[in-house]
Amino acid sequence: MRASLRTGSAGFAALCLTLVAAPAHATPPGPGVSGKVLAQTTVDGTDYTLREITIPPGQATGWHYHDGPLYGYVKQGTLTHYDSTCARDGLYRRGDSLTEPPGPGNVHIGRNLGSKPLVLDVLYVLPHGSPFSEDAPNPGCAFQ
Repeated sequence: MRASLRTGSAGFAALCLTLVAAPAHATPPGPGVSGKVLAQTTVDGTDYTLREITIPPGQATGWHYHDGPLYGYVKQGTLTHYDSTCARDGLYRRGDSLTEPPGPGNVHIGRNLGSKPLVLDVLYVLPHGSPFSEDAPNPGCAFQ
């Protein structure tokens, strides 16, 4: 899995402003990792949820995947993203956007290796009633 980097996310921001959002749990998220729903709506069996995720310095989301695509925007800090081969597949700084493809073949973890809180705006596009994330075991990486 490769998360893709895009800058200049005016279109992403406009899309998010028209939608609504809730929290993700991974295996296990680090202490202090939190999510706040900003907006949420359902259209034709698809839930669109916009959340603000905060990851304290030194913490991580835990290993997980999503049942639908995810679109993120880094508001503050730096996200270091790893795939299930333990390879870093993305480094996203303030102002960057990213996508995460769905499915159990796309297990990943997001880590805040910086010295200040990481704040992300995340749009989840999920089948109605799906959780924000599905827990996954550590695939054997030396870090959690």
